[in-house]
Amino acid sequence: MWIYCGSLDSEYNHIRDDISSLFAVGAPNQRLAKVFIIISSVLLFIFYLGLHNGLNDGGGSIIGPILLVFSSILGVLVAIFFPLDEGGEIKTYKGKMHIILVVASGILTITGMVALWLRLQVVVGWSAFATFSLISSIISAILIIISGIFATGKYRGILERFGVAPYQIYYFVLGLMVFLVN
Repeated sequence: MWIYCGSLDSEYNHIRDDISSLFAVGAPNQRLAKVFIIISSVLLFIFYLGLHNGLNDGGGSIIGPILLVFSSILGVLVAIFFPLDEGGEIKTYKGKMHIILVVASGILTITGMVALWLRLQVVVGWSAFATFSLISSIISAILIIISGIFATGKYRGILERFGVAPYQIYYFVLGLMVFLVN
């Protein structure tokens, strides 16, 4: 969805520009990018609502799935109410809230991954995924920190994409595991 929205704007550069600039105030395809983010977040929300029961028939802690639910809610809030300011800047309350909520969403997701690792490491059929969950959380944290350090550089777009790639892979593998185990 990011590649598609970015390709619609001749001024947008996937290596230089961050993902949030696609739905910033005044962005050429802001509405389309917002719709994609909202749909993605709502689908994650629906998946996470059922995740607790899909993991080990509901046995174990609900903390991981709840953290992931809250993360998806923040994604919707960011897209609807808190776009970056025009030009992808961070000047107003909404722009600052955008950054705060995106960071909070990332922290919730990484913490949710760790919680699922703790929950699933001794569950038959899920122990390999538990290890994958821990590794994904560590890689995500490292890449997001690197992305944050270089947030104002000319390669922030590509760094951000590498930073969120483990999340996307994690969502896919988690969904596949729930499907295969159930």
